[in-house]
Amino acid sequence: MADPDEVRQEFDRFSLRSRLLAPASAELAFAVFTGSLADWWVREYTWSGPEALADLGMEPRAGGMLYEIGPYGFRSDWGRVLTWDPPRRLVFTWQIGPDRVAVPDPARASEVEVLFQPAGPERTQVDVEHRYFDRHGPAAEGYREALTAGWHELLCRYLATVARTTA
Repeated sequence: MADPDEVRQEFDRFSLRSRLLAPASAELAFAVFTGSLADWWVREYTWSGPEALADLGMEPRAGGMLYEIGPYGFRSDWGRVLTWDPPRRLVFTWQIGPDRVAVPDPARASEVEVLFQPAGPERTQVDVEHRYFDRHGPAAEGYREALTAGWHELLCRYLATVARTTA
């Protein structure tokens, strides 16, 4: 896993912002983030769990779904791509509630925006903002606090995956 100090975070009451420097071009950083979720996502953070999870994915288009495939082919959609602009920008809904129950109404879901900005030869600054936690209701602030640690771990694993991809 990447050095935890490589992921910088700041937050306010209803949003979390993370910044990291990926050792890859913007094209590759975007491709790993969107096309290799199963390689860097923490399997314990899924509904299926580490043993039963078959796949994690993101349909590569605006309107596409973020999904998990579990045992016996069971599919659970947990987000929708709002903006697909490779290799610069990705925005998707986060339709998982504080109680880890699916949030079918996207108007009650939080949102994640990821920006990929070239930062020199084979380096990309990746900015991740998870916002609108207030849409999750009374548990929003506690949910943001819990996801602060969760995103930190995810992004460290993402950096390690990018580094392995470029090695």
